[in-house]
Amino acid sequence: MMRIALFLGTNLAVILVASLTLNLLGVGRYLDQSGGLDLQALLAFCAVFGFSGALISLLLSKWMAKMSTRTVIIKQPRNAEEAWLLETVRQMSEKAGIGMPEVGIFPSQQSNAFATGWNKNAALVAVSRGLLDRFTRDEVQAVMGHEIGHVANGDMVTLALIQGVVNTFVMFFARIIGHVVDRAISRDNNGHGIGFYIATFVAEMVLGILASMIVAWFSRRREFRADIAGAQLAGSGAMVAALQRLQQETQAKSTMPDSLSAFGITSGFSKRFGSALATHPPLADRIAALRAGA
Repeated sequence: MMRIALFLGTNLAVILVASLTLNLLGVGRYLDQSGGLDLQALLAFCAVFGFSGALISLLLSKWMAKMSTRTVIIKQPRNAEEAWLLETVRQMSEKAGIGMPEVGIFPSQQSNAFATGWNKNAALVAVSRGLLDRFTRDEVQAVMGHEIGHVANGDMVTLALIQGVVNTFVMFFARIIGHVVDRAISRDNNGHGIGFYIATFVAEMVLGILASMIVAWFSRRREFRADIAGAQLAGSGAMVAALQRLQQETQAKSTMPDSLSAFGITSGFSKRFGSALATHPPLADRIAALRAGA
């Protein structure tokens, strides 16, 4: 239950690097003969690279999650706890109709877990050491059910598609803004000057933050769906109990990287950036939603 800011960070880096490189190389000419913008060519250009950033982020998500959290994959159980965890994930994966994911443990004392991967039949689910130590087995099972719910619901693929659309329009409108600023500074219709590149870069950063609100909204919606999946796989009582225990620990300092916070079952993101950019709904709202649907 820990995954989206990593995806968003990778995506933004890919877009900015690709955009800067292509601009410097003069690739992606979308000016017509009169020096105006060819909007169709511009939209096609932005779509290609907008979706490229999202898809590259998706394909790299599992590897980056392992590296950033120092997750150790359980290949052969070393003790009864690891054997139980593998078997629990195996049973719930079969029930959810997905392939057996890789299962790992990461060395954080915060209670958290995450799932990621480009394919629901080749995913990764991992749980923190702190959660395993403090939660009951029923609660751990509910948490893992929540993560398997993310995988079964295809949340990462859907996120990539949404992010691709968002990237496309951020790049599209940023270049329109850059073009207007450049033409206000220079009347040269033969190409773009330095004003275009500076204005485009600034506009991409500002519009990227605004667009992140859309992605965050989707993330909040998918948390409710994953809670329902966890309740179906492990029992509604166990899922509510797990969320209540997490609620009790919200004052503890998070040790999860910001780049993965949105993929977890809890996130500190909202405290710093406000509800519009929160990747998770308040735990109280999630508990209330589960109880209302029980």
